[in-house]
Amino acid sequence: MGANCNSTRFVRIAALVIAPLVGTAVNAGAARAQAWQPERAVEIIVGTSPGGGQDRSTRFVQKLIQDNKLVAVPTAVVNKPGAGSSIAYTYLNQQAGNAHHIMLLTVPLLTNYITGISPISHADLTPLSTLFDDYIVATVTPDSPIKSASDLMDRIKKDPSSVSVGIPSITGGGGLAILLAAKGAGIDPKQVKTVVFKSGGDSVSALLGGHVDVMMSTTAAPVAQLKAGKVRILGIASPKRLHGMLATVPTLSEQGVKVVFSNWRGIVGPKGLSPAQIAYWEGVFARLIQIDEFKKDVERRFWVSNYRDSAGMARFLKAQHEVLTGLLRDLGMAKR
Repeated sequence: MGANCNSTRFVRIAALVIAPLVGTAVNAGAARAQAWQPERAVEIIVGTSPGGGQDRSTRFVQKLIQDNKLVAVPTAVVNKPGAGSSIAYTYLNQQAGNAHHIMLLTVPLLTNYITGISPISHADLTPLSTLFDDYIVATVTPDSPIKSASDLMDRIKKDPSSVSVGIPSITGGGGLAILLAAKGAGIDPKQVKTVVFKSGGDSVSALLGGHVDVMMSTTAAPVAQLKAGKVRILGIASPKRLHGMLATVPTLSEQGVKVVFSNWRGIVGPKGLSPAQIAYWEGVFARLIQIDEFKKDVERRFWVSNYRDSAGMARFLKAQHEVLTGLLRDLGMAKR
C-alpha cells in the first residue's frame, strides 16, 4: 500500500514537471511552424527602366541585402517599366500571397491611382516598410529678388502669373510640394504658374538660364550648383533642418509655409501576405537601415532615414492618399 502511494506520488510529481516542458516544446514548435523565410530567389521589382532614380535606389537596397546576407537566398532586381509603374504593380499583384516578390515604390503609387493612370492603389498591396525621405527644396539664383520662402508665397498670392516655377512633373514631389504650399496659403493651386521639365537636371538648366524664377526639386538636383555658388536654396519641405551644407537652410515651416513633403521610398509586397511573411520583411529592412553603408549613403545624398514598419507604413500611405486626393481634386485631375 505504501509502495503504491509512493508510486502514485512520483507519477503526479513527474507530470507536474514534464507538463510545462511539453507545453514549451509544443509552443516552440508552433512558433517555428508559423515563421516564414524565402525558399527560393527573391525578385525586387522596380517600375522604371534601368538608370533612373528609382532603379538606382532599388539596386542599392538589393546590394545591401546581398552583401550583408540579410536574406539567405539570391535576390535580383527586375525592371517592369511602363504606364507610370502600373505594369510593375500589376505584375506584383499577380503573385498574390507570394512574399518572394517585393517592390520599391514612391509617391506615384498614390497619384497614378488618384488620377486614373493605374487601377492599383496602396490598399491593393501589402505595405512592408518605408526606408527614407528625400525632401523637396525651393531653389533660386543668387541674384533673385525672391529672398525667402515666405516672400515666394507672398509674390504668388499677389500675382500668380509673376512667378514661374520649374518642376519635373505636376504629380512628382516638386510639383506637389509647391501646389500644397499654395493651397495651404489660401492660393488656388490651379493659378500657380508651373513649367514642367523632363528631369531635375533640365529644371536646373532652365533656372540658371533665367527661363524660370524658382525650381522645386529633391535635394540632389541643386547641390552641385549650390557648392559652386550658382544657386541659393530658399527652404526645405522637411520637418526639421537637414545636416551638412544644408544645415543653415531653414525649413519651409520655419518661414510660415506649412508644408512637409518628400519623395519617400518604401517597400511593398503583393496582396495577401501572411503576418509571418510581413514580419520577416520588416525584420530585414529594420536591419538594413542600421548598416553603416546605408547610413553613409543617406547622409551623402541629404536623405533622411525614416523607417516605418508595415502598420506604420499603412497609416502613412492612407494619410498621404487623403491629402493628395484633396489637392488633385482641386486641380481637376482626380478621377477617383
